[in-house]
Amino acid sequence: MSEVEKRAANFIEEFVEEDIASGRYDHVRTRFPPEPNGFLHIGHAKALCIDFGIAQKYGGKCNLRFDDTNPTKEDAVFVDNIQKDISWLGFQWDELHFASDFFDRLYEIAQGLIRKGVAYVDDQSPEEMRKNRGTLTQPGVNSPWRDRSVEENLDLFERMKNGEFPDGSRVLRAKIDMASPNVLMRDPTIYRILHMHHHKTGDKWCIYPMYDFQHPLQDAIEGVTHSLCSLEYEIHRPLYNWVVEQAGFTVQPPRQIEFARLNIERTVMSKRHLRRLVESGYVSGWDDPRMPTLAAMRRRGYSANAIKDFLGRVGVAKADSMVEGGLLEACVREDMGDRCPRTMAVLNPLKVTFENWPADKVDELEVEYHPDHPEMGTRKLHFTRTCYIEREDFMEEPVKKFFRLAPGKEVRLKGAYIVKCESFVKDEAGEVVEVICSVDLDSRSGSEGANRKVKGTLHWLSDMDACPAEFRLYEPILLEEDAAAEAETEETEGEEAAPADFMDRVNPHSLTVQKGFCEKVAQDAQAGDTWQFLRMGYFCKDPDSTQALSVFNRTVPLKDSWAKTQK
Repeated sequence: MSEVEKRAANFIEEFVEEDIASGRYDHVRTRFPPEPNGFLHIGHAKALCIDFGIAQKYGGKCNLRFDDTNPTKEDAVFVDNIQKDISWLGFQWDELHFASDFFDRLYEIAQGLIRKGVAYVDDQSPEEMRKNRGTLTQPGVNSPWRDRSVEENLDLFERMKNGEFPDGSRVLRAKIDMASPNVLMRDPTIYRILHMHHHKTGDKWCIYPMYDFQHPLQDAIEGVTHSLCSLEYEIHRPLYNWVVEQAGFTVQPPRQIEFARLNIERTVMSKRHLRRLVESGYVSGWDDPRMPTLAAMRRRGYSANAIKDFLGRVGVAKADSMVEGGLLEACVREDMGDRCPRTMAVLNPLKVTFENWPADKVDELEVEYHPDHPEMGTRKLHFTRTCYIEREDFMEEPVKKFFRLAPGKEVRLKGAYIVKCESFVKDEAGEVVEVICSVDLDSRSGSEGANRKVKGTLHWLSDMDACPAEFRLYEPILLEEDAAAEAETEETEGEEAAPADFMDRVNPHSLTVQKGFCEKVAQDAQAGDTWQFLRMGYFCKDPDSTQALSVFNRTVPLKDSWAKTQK
């Protein structure tokens, strides 16, 4: 059992153990029930760890079920990707189900509720139903069609199924209590008409069960003992229990238990909003590395172990809370630090020429991949007359405590020589385009002269080793609250403020692209391979890479600002 599965439960475990001890259940079966209308995100990963972790801890089983009752947004592409993500996280389901496989049975159960007199066909328009539902302080009003005969309801419901009525013209409602203090219990809709092609059943059906009807029944049909779900479904629990009981599942009916959702600062955790980012073209797709989807995190270089470690540290609670994004980065950084080989890449290059180094001279250097793992081996780098450093590592007029390259100052080039800036060259715009340095020929790393100390050490690449590369640097996709408020104020100054919109908080600087150089070993790597580029952070090679241009996504920077705040 993984560490996250050991930590996965607290109060949920207490409920499960209580149920087993009391004899309420003689086994444990859970389920993970995504709707195939998008990619799984890290919030779903929390539910995955809980659902599968509880089942595994108590020797039970966990099903994978696709709650595909709304064909307007569902697609087989999402079905395939969800299965891929679950397997990538290291989980294996017991049984695979689709709600659509049980549409015939759900229809029969709905007919049974009509015969019992606890369901009826309503002809009210959606607007009339909303108006008559009442408010939190006022009871609802019974539908004028609430007392239809069983025979008429059965006939109308069958005609709904046969496609005789247009979308929105009729619904099947449960007959519960229009005066209930829980608005969800005020005769909720359990079937609606929807003439829409379904990804699995095609055009067989033009009526579809509502989630609050299908979901509890599916749990009961599959023999689920503990239906674990996020906190917003707590108010749905009375309806969940009503549906199960009215359908006749009275022997070991499933028990719904709610837990807090995962909320991460400056992270979109709504599938509806994620879909909007995709459809608006703000991101390149569901696997854009800025997205919180598991596919995006995998593309960015996150490992399954790092994600599960993060979820284990967050834990499971009953009350909602906000998690710092830095905690996730710290888990990823800790995971990558030990396993990623070190190489050098220059993201924003500045040319350096060594005036006392012969043009045809090449010095071959042996450089290790990881200081703590000699078994990773070494690779060869070449020191030549021309190299590249980061533009930010040179300053024409250095500020105090700037220990990098500047006129008259010395630095060591990692694994090579100590060099001194003698002069520099500017272009017509006044920008420095070349730095002229001298090399201390006695300071080669590994030689006796290497003992001379200088304060700064820079990464670099010679023109012989520099391979063209593109680097994609990411920031959170949402602005901080204060920044978003400022932007909104600027846009609406002198005007009446518009209603807050999710897109107002989207960070316009969430992606920065830089063109530079990487080592050949990184250029030759496969998509998905991860590296630490010295001083620049951890990076993952992207599938967009070509033979001519390698593309790298920065997974996380090296600086661990979150850890510092915990001291």
